[in-house]
Amino acid sequence: MNFNKILTVFLILFLTACQQIDDDKKVINYSNYLKYSNTGFTLVYDEQLRKDNKISKKIDDRALVIFHKKIKKNSFVKITNPANNKSIIAKVISNNAQFSDFYNSVITSRIANELSIDLDEPYVDLVLISENSTFIAKKAKTFDEEKNVAEKAPVDGIIIDNLGTDLNKKNKVKKHNFLYSIKVADFYYKDSAENMILRIKNETNLKNPLIKKLSKTKYRVLLGPFSDIKKLEQSFDEIKLLEFDNLEILKDA
Repeated sequence: MNFNKILTVFLILFLTACQQIDDDKKVINYSNYLKYSNTGFTLVYDEQLRKDNKISKKIDDRALVIFHKKIKKNSFVKITNPANNKSIIAKVISNNAQFSDFYNSVITSRIANELSIDLDEPYVDLVLISENSTFIAKKAKTFDEEKNVAEKAPVDGIIIDNLGTDLNKKNKVKKHNFLYSIKVADFYYKDSAENMILRIKNETNLKNPLIKKLSKTKYRVLLGPFSDIKKLEQSFDEIKLLEFDNLEILKDA
């Protein structure tokens, strides 16, 4: 009798452990999906870019759709041109198209035209908005617990904001000097930011990473500023080797 009770307890514990392992796997998988936003340069689709193998897939250039490497297919994003605050909703139709990691997305010419994007400086703010959408994040090597998760984006529905209806009204966009920085990460503690600076210096050839204090509990690690796009792209390609989830390119005031 005692043996049967012991055996029963053993089986219950064993099955519980197996279930826990399975649950843990689910938790681990689920934890890799986070809300997402990013500012940086987009790549405006052109058929010649595909012919030159700079974009691996063809896209319907007349549609409100984008390619994105980290957002699930069929998700919706809000794309804003910070130069004029025009915004538009677009659908992610592929997350396995190949293009340079320097660009946060590939957009169609229609989107670029609707947002009056400067093709020489195609800088955009991209925010995941659909409730069931997810951002597929890789595990960073360190400081995951410190990183500031992107703010929740408002769910605006499938609408177009601030596009303007007066066709006679010209959008006057002031030209600014090209000046951008790379945001590596935000930290709660200054010591963590300083450790990140040491890591960048030890593991890359980047010479001048810096810390910007945003508040008493927020320290930002940056690279730059950069006054030309080639140096910006070179530094971006180097820092991405450290496998951060969400590097951003920030326009300096």
